[in-house]
Amino acid sequence: MAIRNLRYENDEILKKRSREIEVIDDKIKELAKDMMETMHKWDGVGLAGPQVGVLKRIIVIDLYEEGTQFTLINPVLVKEKGIQEVDEGCLSFPNKYGKVERPKEVVVEALDIDGKKVKLKAKDLLAQALCHEIDHLNGIVFTDKVKPGTLETVTPNENKK
Repeated sequence: MAIRNLRYENDEILKKRSREIEVIDDKIKELAKDMMETMHKWDGVGLAGPQVGVLKRIIVIDLYEEGTQFTLINPVLVKEKGIQEVDEGCLSFPNKYGKVERPKEVVVEALDIDGKKVKLKAKDLLAQALCHEIDHLNGIVFTDKVKPGTLETVTPNENKK
């Protein structure tokens, strides 16, 4: 496993649509492990392939509670319900935060790391994370969806006294 380099705000790869993964081979499994390790290093909740420079439809999510760690390949949002306004940030946009409207509940279909079909029903933070990461796979970043006037840049350690 290795920490991958993150791609940041003005990197064109973040605006490109990712390609479907045809075969889940050892390279994809290694990528998934690297992405999880990279996300954990930066205390992220989710990470998508383009954020580490790979235009493949793979995301990892960890809500840091038992049973809330996921690696999803070719995820598709098949159902959404309700609306929640959330404060959102992104590892590719360090120290930037804003208010975004996301579905309150979603259903996502994907393949797991072993190629098995999975259907994930999610709400609240998990629904938000799934939508955020699937957006990345489609070349959409959270700043594209931020409510006008709510995007702010926070200086690190600004809230610490």
